[in-house]
Amino acid sequence: MNKVLIIDDERSICDSLSFALEDDFQVLSTQNPQEGIEIVKNEDIDIVLLDLKIGNVNGIDVLRKIKHINEDTQVIVMTAYGSIESTVEAMKVGAIHYLLKPINIDELKVFMNKALDFRMLNSSLKNLRNIVVEDYSINGIIGRSKAFTNVLGKVEKVKDIDTTVLINGESGTGKDIIAKAIHFQGARKDERIEIVNCAAIPGNLLESELFGYEKGAFTGAVKKKLGKIELANNGTLFLDEIGEMDLGLQAKILRVVEDMTITPLGAEIPKKVDVRIIAATNKNLLEEVKNGRFREDLYYRLNVITIDLPNLTERREDIIPLSKFFLDKYNKKLNKNIAGFSVEAIRVLEKYDYPGNIRELENIIERAVALTDNPVIELEDLPENVLKFQNKPILSNNQYPISIGMSLKEIEKEAILRTLKHYDGNRTLAAECLGISIRNLQYKLKAYNYED
Repeated sequence: MNKVLIIDDERSICDSLSFALEDDFQVLSTQNPQEGIEIVKNEDIDIVLLDLKIGNVNGIDVLRKIKHINEDTQVIVMTAYGSIESTVEAMKVGAIHYLLKPINIDELKVFMNKALDFRMLNSSLKNLRNIVVEDYSINGIIGRSKAFTNVLGKVEKVKDIDTTVLINGESGTGKDIIAKAIHFQGARKDERIEIVNCAAIPGNLLESELFGYEKGAFTGAVKKKLGKIELANNGTLFLDEIGEMDLGLQAKILRVVEDMTITPLGAEIPKKVDVRIIAATNKNLLEEVKNGRFREDLYYRLNVITIDLPNLTERREDIIPLSKFFLDKYNKKLNKNIAGFSVEAIRVLEKYDYPGNIRELENIIERAVALTDNPVIELEDLPENVLKFQNKPILSNNQYPISIGMSLKEIEKEAILRTLKHYDGNRTLAAECLGISIRNLQYKLKAYNYED
């Protein structure tokens, strides 16, 4: 049974309410507000029926302490001295309802049942939020290779910093997962994250999707619509594939980044917003700037903190853990019970180049789980384009292939750039490893038009 605590300085009211409720609830009562607070500390109380004036004690102060101890405890305030001011104050502090004495028992039970429904709903929402946060936590992301742990380390550093983040990476590398991890691990995790794929929405519709519009702003605007930016107020706006946005709309996004103001279509007065902006792209935005396809001022406003995602071939150690994760996922989704992978299938999966990165690996595993009749995923369950890699040697991240016909200059360039990348751009360490002077290394990098 649900526990109810009655706090009232009149013993007759405590007794009468206890008698009326004892068949439906486990009832505790006290005339001492301090004792009531101790009961809330030590018991899991679902509802408190609280007198607003308990002798010389202000019930609002008691209410405040109860909500501080357990915000899930629902409080219904009772008083013989009702006023608009006290009602508003009680509601602000956290009371779910306000009843005037003498108490109508039938009415009280209705509000108590509503309070229990609210408590259950609130608990479900908290559990759902915790599940979402756990799913998108850093610990929940698959990948323990050096290349990817560097990314996760950067996520940990920037998650609570209220500044723009630009995520660079090829298609299918998981840019959206990193954006969600930043949001759900950060200070704005209890607010909304709104995701806009700039490549998936036609340019003429993207502005209204982002900024919203007023009723009558254009033909067909029969009612007001809030845009994604306003919906993300106090939370996070994730602009995926921002490199696809046209120049005119880029100028309006720049204003949002700089001034945190928006003007919906058809509106005359700008609105203030408070959003954290995370952008992602599979394009080289600096090249897009040079070619006049992306605004330079917006690029530098977005490029405050950058996270560069490695492609799957740069984190081959993660292929098998990811494959097992997707196997579990599609076993559940397709009601299968595939136990794992054969040794031969594992070897081929490790050798394949994955031009579609993690997304392609997931598709390969989903297909194999759906079609196989074997107890484990075998070679025959993998697509033809993957099987072509059976005889290819597995190269670790500190190796690279030299093809017949490559010139010595091409081989030298590849060796220099890969060594520099291995040492995270540290030219001193790279030069030492290559056995050349820093001056010679800088000369060669200049010849390659290399930029940090």
